[in-house]
Amino acid sequence: MTGAETLDFARESIYLLLELSAPAMLTALVVGVVIGLLQALTQIQEMTLVFVPKILAIFLVLLIALPFAGEAMATYMENVATRIAQP
Repeated sequence: MTGAETLDFARESIYLLLELSAPAMLTALVVGVVIGLLQALTQIQEMTLVFVPKILAIFLVLLIALPFAGEAMATYMENVATRIAQP
């Protein structure tokens, strides 16, 4: 494996990591901002109020994104196995 191939492999790995984590991270960001705005508007400064909606939203998004994530990881693993098998 040459240096260029190694860099391509690392770039693909990082891109896949970003693809798989983006839905959960964006959901946490949006729910956190919405709850923060709600807290600012109502002046309810309860720290634990953010956690339950955020956890439920992330769980729901991960459940919806699970087939996509499984397919992406399976395709990536096939590419890795193909690269290992090449002399």
